[in-house]
Amino acid sequence: MSNSSSITQFLLLAFADTRELQLLHFWLFLGIYLAALLGNGLIIITIVCDHHLHTPMYFFLLNLSLLDLGSISTTVPKSMNNSLWDTRAISYTGCVAQVLLLVFFFSVEYFLLTIMAYDRYVAICKPLHYGTLLGTRACVHMAAAAWGAGFLTALLHTASTFSLPLCQGNAVDQFFCEIPHILKLSCLHSYFREVCFIVVSVSVEFFCFVYTVVSYVQIFRAVLRIPSEQGRHKAFSTCLPHLAVVSLFLSTTAFVYLKPPSISSPSLDLVVSVQYSMVPPALNPLIYSFRNQQLKDAVWKRLTGWFSEAMNCSSASA
Repeated sequence: MSNSSSITQFLLLAFADTRELQLLHFWLFLGIYLAALLGNGLIIITIVCDHHLHTPMYFFLLNLSLLDLGSISTTVPKSMNNSLWDTRAISYTGCVAQVLLLVFFFSVEYFLLTIMAYDRYVAICKPLHYGTLLGTRACVHMAAAAWGAGFLTALLHTASTFSLPLCQGNAVDQFFCEIPHILKLSCLHSYFREVCFIVVSVSVEFFCFVYTVVSYVQIFRAVLRIPSEQGRHKAFSTCLPHLAVVSLFLSTTAFVYLKPPSISSPSLDLVVSVQYSMVPPALNPLIYSFRNQQLKDAVWKRLTGWFSEAMNCSSASA
C-alpha cells in the first residue's frame, strides 16, 4: 500500500503496446496538435494585427483561441513524449499541474462561451446599446472575471483532489491526469468528492446551456424579424459558429462525466477523452473561419502577405 506522500509519479494509460502503434499514435497526435497550433495561432495573429477585427466579438474569439492552445498543450505533448520514448510515467508535480491547468482552461472556456452568447444577444437584439454595454472596459472586465473565476475553480478542485491520501496504486486509467481517475486511487471513500465535482461541473454546464438557449431564442426571434434576406444571412453567419462551438464543447464534456457506468470501459473513456480534449481545440478555428467571411478574408490576406514577403526575400537572395 502506498500513500500520496510516497508517490513520486503516476502511470498514464498507454494507447498501444507495440512499437509500431506507439509511433502511429505519436504521428497522429502530432498532426492534430500542429493543426490546432496553426489554426488558433493564425486567428490570434490575425485578430491582433488587423485593426478591423478589434471588436468585442473578435476579442472574445482571441481569448477562446488562447484557451484552446492552452488546453491541448496541457495533455498532448506529454502523451506524444510517452509514446515516442515508450514510457507511461508522469511526475506527481506534473500530474497536479495537468489537473490544475485542464480544469482552469475548461472552466474559463465555459464562462467565455457564455459571455460570447451575451455578446451576440446584445449585437442583434440591442444594437443601439452595443457600444455602451460592450465597450472596451466592459469586455476586459468580463474576460478578466472569466479567467479569475476559472483559476479559483481550478485551484479549489485541484487542492481538494490531491489533499486525499492515495493508496490504490499510481496507475491512472487515462492518457492524462483527470480528477475522476485520481479520485479512484484514494484511500478514503471518495464518492462524495467525486459527486461534488460532478455536481459543480454540471451546474456550470447547465447555467451556460440555459443562458445560451435563452439568448439564442431571443436572437432567432430578432433575426427572423429582419426584413432583408441578406441581413438575416449576415446575422446567422455570426451566430452559428458560436452555437456550433458551444454544442461541440458541452456535448463532449457532458458525455464524459454523465455517461452511465454500465457503458463505461477503458477504451470508450479513452476515445471520449480524446474527443473532448483534442477535437474542439483543433476544429474551433475551422468552425469560426468557415462561416465568418470577414475573419476568413483577414486570415487569407495575412497568409498571402506572408507568402509574398517570403517570395520577395527568396528572389532578393537569389
